[in-house]
Amino acid sequence: MSTVNLHEARHNMVEQQVRPWDVLDPRILQLLEAIHREDFVPETYKNLAYADTAIPLGDGEVMMHPVVEGRMLQALDIRPEDEILEIGTGSGFITACLASLGAHVDSIEINQAIATRAAESLVSQGVFNISLSVADATEPAELNKKYDVIAITGSMADIPQAYKQALKPDGRLFVITGTDPVMVAYLVTRTDDNAWASQYLFETSIKALCHAETPATFNF
Repeated sequence: MSTVNLHEARHNMVEQQVRPWDVLDPRILQLLEAIHREDFVPETYKNLAYADTAIPLGDGEVMMHPVVEGRMLQALDIRPEDEILEIGTGSGFITACLASLGAHVDSIEINQAIATRAAESLVSQGVFNISLSVADATEPAELNKKYDVIAITGSMADIPQAYKQALKPDGRLFVITGTDPVMVAYLVTRTDDNAWASQYLFETSIKALCHAETPATFNF
């Protein structure tokens, strides 16, 4: 696909897929135009970078659909000073988006090969306000500070208490819960030391987070 066609495909993705899915925040629409998704897609699938599909990353992992990425970024309402935790680095595309919106991103990926490719893509695009870790994000030792924003890029059976506890006051968590084919996206906001509010966002279906096919029972 030529550069001109990629530019057109990017614009069409924003205007014909993402915007009609109630992503109306101009910051997010501009961001999805500015960050080139094809730079994070495996070479074999670059011609599908802006298609409404889950692009394979290898080892059974996939990218989120663009519409889900847009809704997640909009719901999290990221501020320039926000410290962000991403669970599931994947291609690094969402990592780049989060890093552009906030102050710093800690991203955890369980798959070494996928993490290595994401790191290379992020460096090549000049994204440096990030820290990447290769680990199982369900291990308490890997989640040892509080965040303004947590983005979980794979589905889980239930809203995980451990990640809720990792939010700062007024912190926001995006998570998709349930089992295929019925899953629901939620925005969870920490309203007090021991209180959270959950907002239903939309129905969807995405691949489960690795090692999260059953409800999480661990604690910090």
